[in-house]
Amino acid sequence: MASSPFQQFLSESTAPAPATGEPLPADGLYGLYVSWAFLHRITPHPEAAFHSAMRRHGVNPRARTLSMTGPAAVDYILNSYPGVA
Repeated sequence: MASSPFQQFLSESTAPAPATGEPLPADGLYGLYVSWAFLHRITPHPEAAFHSAMRRHGVNPRARTLSMTGPAAVDYILNSYPGVA
């Protein structure tokens, strides 16, 4: 079981970025987190607090080493490109 909501977010919504693909930029990672929080009906932390928490969990938000996956990814994409759906 995840030890914190941030660890749960990382477990459910991110994966290592493949060598050929588009890794998430820092703002995309936060947007994915906001979608994840919405789906879990929790209030997301402000962006600065989120980035601090990611660093505490060993993730450098600016390193672009993660890709998105799962239901939060679908929500994020649909909300980022509302004309697609």
